[in-house]
Amino acid sequence: MLKDKFFLKGLMLDAIGMLTMGVPVIGPFLDILWAPFAARKMREMYPGKNGKLASAIVFIEEILPFTDVIPTFTLMYLYTFVFKKQPRKQVRTIEVESW
Repeated sequence: MLKDKFFLKGLMLDAIGMLTMGVPVIGPFLDILWAPFAARKMREMYPGKNGKLASAIVFIEEILPFTDVIPTFTLMYLYTFVFKKQPRKQVRTIEVESW
């Protein structure tokens, strides 16, 4: 359930970030306001070292012109929940003697 919320929220934030491209003349200025907000949201959604790195990437992506088409939140979701390998838990067998 939590993964679904992250996915939907990420799609929504990516869509909002892309909308500024459609606003003539003032779109790039809206990116100046959107970039810090998007970076903060990324850091809140994905805490830790990976979240900090993703936060910096989304800030740069949003502040640079013509890069709004990159779905950074969706890519971070895919990295975190789909492609990232989780360490496997080792199963230990404990022998028990019966009498």
